[in-house]
Amino acid sequence: MIPQVFKEVIDLGDGREISIETGKLAKQAHGSVVVQSGNCMLLCTVVSNYKASDVDFLPLTVDYREKFAAAGRYPGGFFKREARPSDGEVLTMRLVDRVLRPLFPKDYHSETQVMIQLMSHDENVMPDAMAGLAASAAIMLSDFPFECAISEARVGRVNGEFIINPTRAQLEESDIDMMIGASADSVMMVEGEMDEISEEEMTEAIKFAHEAIKVQCAAQLKLAEAFGQKETREYESEREDEALAQKIHDLVYDKVYAVAKAGSSKHERGAAFEAIKEEVLESYTEEELEDIGGLVSKYYSKAEKAAVRDLTLNEGLRLDGRKTTDIRPIWCEVDYLPSTHGSAIFTRGETQALATVTLGTSREANMIDMPSYAGEERFYLHYNFPPFSTGEARPIRGTSRREVGHGNLAQRALKGMVPEDCPYTVRVVSEVLESNGSSSMATVCSGTMALMDAGVQLKKPVSGIAMGLISDADTGNYAVLSDILGDEDHLGDMDFKVTGTADGITACQMDIKVKGLSYEILVNALKQACDGRLHILGKLTDAISAPNSDVKSHAPKMVTRVIPNEFIGALIGPGGKVIQELQKETNTTIVINEDPVTEEGIVEILGTGQEGIDAVLAKIDALMFKPEVGSVYEVKVIKMLDFGAVVEYIEAPGNEVLLHVSELAWERTENVSDVVNMGDVFDVKYFGIDQRTRKEKVSRKAVLPKPEGYVARPPRDNGGRDNRNNRGKDNRGRSNNRRDDRKPKEDN
Repeated sequence: MIPQVFKEVIDLGDGREISIETGKLAKQAHGSVVVQSGNCMLLCTVVSNYKASDVDFLPLTVDYREKFAAAGRYPGGFFKREARPSDGEVLTMRLVDRVLRPLFPKDYHSETQVMIQLMSHDENVMPDAMAGLAASAAIMLSDFPFECAISEARVGRVNGEFIINPTRAQLEESDIDMMIGASADSVMMVEGEMDEISEEEMTEAIKFAHEAIKVQCAAQLKLAEAFGQKETREYESEREDEALAQKIHDLVYDKVYAVAKAGSSKHERGAAFEAIKEEVLESYTEEELEDIGGLVSKYYSKAEKAAVRDLTLNEGLRLDGRKTTDIRPIWCEVDYLPSTHGSAIFTRGETQALATVTLGTSREANMIDMPSYAGEERFYLHYNFPPFSTGEARPIRGTSRREVGHGNLAQRALKGMVPEDCPYTVRVVSEVLESNGSSSMATVCSGTMALMDAGVQLKKPVSGIAMGLISDADTGNYAVLSDILGDEDHLGDMDFKVTGTADGITACQMDIKVKGLSYEILVNALKQACDGRLHILGKLTDAISAPNSDVKSHAPKMVTRVIPNEFIGALIGPGGKVIQELQKETNTTIVINEDPVTEEGIVEILGTGQEGIDAVLAKIDALMFKPEVGSVYEVKVIKMLDFGAVVEYIEAPGNEVLLHVSELAWERTENVSDVVNMGDVFDVKYFGIDQRTRKEKVSRKAVLPKPEGYVARPPRDNGGRDNRNNRGKDNRGRSNNRRDDRKPKEDN
């Protein structure tokens, strides 16, 4: 039976469009759509169990995978099968998850899976920009309790013009790369990198993307209506007791308010809050707690949140005693680790990050092999968040999605400030040693200083700050918090991280938890973030004012040399013999890359000793040495022969040529040793290729004055040697030997 297909088309302008289709694929899923733009096709399926899980949170899994077959490619590696997700796929999962999760009811605890797959790739379409649209469209066709349609869009800016979902080629020219997630009414998520733009420019980009998202949300609703929107499923809600909630609030609110106002440290404050909670729990019997213990804990948390928020809104004070614009005390140190190529510590309050920098050749570049993009990164940053940083002991199961996301944010913040002509592959690693507040922004700050300590000539230093927002929709009152604590991240209405130089924003990550946040508040928050960012930047430049002029003595020095492709083979040698021996002799690393555009070889020489680097450069110069006809060169005798001497060009060691005995002196030379000896240095003139011998010809006598009365010997009579080929033939070329003309005897 031919399936009934439902389809909606969204016009992106410039002849581009996105279609959303359902009814053909994956019909047993609770919702499924195919989203297509050009030849790019995403299949998204959603399923949610009807029975709630035994947890107190939403067990939502967002999975995004790119199939290699979508681009007509094989997976790399030994096993020809897609395996664990790449960092790029993980980042797309996070982008979608952050927008979807807040729109499910807080008491909905059913296992829910959103699976998005790239089924067909188009090099002119970036699939991650459509993943949020696909996820929301599939959910809108399901019976999930989901608040409203959302979508995500990428915005770029080329030549001052904003573009929705730019191509990768357009993005290369863009000074903005931002992903915005929103509903028709509210912006919910922003993440991206920029080329030192202003707060107003960033806001304009968000507005532009939001207008496009409104159209995409409307298309989803239209598709759901045509398909036949299902009634929202019923599920078992969490138990509520308004009287108990009010009782707990009355019991703990003032006590929590007082503790919050005291401005104590994280551990002191946590112990005081825990004591208040224990006091409430002890007021109930064990039998009562078996029945309402979960509700008591839940309502205590609500009362605690309300008290802390009210303290900030009413008195402008925060949990640690700071005012809303205050930054915690900062101390920095560079060159802390003696053996690394660069290192720095950044400590802000109870958050600390230790960053290291390692310099290498292009061989150490981070290879990216995805169906939608294959390439390499010459600058990359890794972020590690061990459990001891928060005073916890928990299992370590590889790199988490959070670590991938935070590392990517810090990398995007810094990479634009690494100069294009930096010869090194640069790896930054951030070890978070303490965390109470944004460790990703501490990573940006420590990473900046470590890069400068390593001698990487950053265009400008970069700092970052995490901001928060507490607002009251009823009164319109709000407070923007600079340099938020971990607790303030949880209780606030907006968490946004902004990085930048003294001249503008380089990256941001923003999660907005309230509906209808005005752009006026957003701009004010960004401007307050700018003040805090510049304050932190001053602390960084106090620790290290400018990049070190050179790399450390134990760090490798990099020199690049461009050579014509014709010399690459000679430098490598048969089976790599020449280059391997050269690396061993000079204690260097040599990497050769061919530039297909210029048809030249780029030789990277990495070594800690200048002598070794100089030796490699001398070898390259020797390989590329081409003497000019008529020029005079200084040579050295390196081998004596009966018929001449082998000499080596002084300016190109390894380049040898035969100096024939006849070219040693104007006088007749019987023995080579009568004129020159091993190790002698003298000048010779280069004549190019000898037409008779087909070999290079040099002459010592050509640079010497002719002896007085010298008479050149007449050319030797060759005795008719030129007619040797005609010897024994008549004037017709026939043999004079009559026996040669005889017929062979026949076999008897």
